[in-house]
Amino acid sequence: MNKKEYLKSKPECKVTFRLPKEIVAEAETVNLVGDFNNWDANSTPMKKLKSGEFTVTVTLQKDNEYQYRYFIDGKIWKNEENADKYLMNEFGSENSVVVV
Repeated sequence: MNKKEYLKSKPECKVTFRLPKEIVAEAETVNLVGDFNNWDANSTPMKKLKSGEFTVTVTLQKDNEYQYRYFIDGKIWKNEENADKYLMNEFGSENSVVVV
């Protein structure tokens, strides 16, 4: 589930990405990977909370769409269950999309 906070002083939006415990199960690491970090699987690690959820906040430019996925334990790709929309990717699966 994503939470969006639009900044009044800049054309930016702080988006908090959160993966519930039920989805990540016993994961040790989760990285947020997408257009905004050039699909670098290591550049945006998510923080594991005591509740078992993973979260990270990134600042994105307004009036854009960004494709992304979650990379769990360096081997499993997951989409956001409540993404704004989905687009097919070059690997025959879908990417989540956040619209800001």
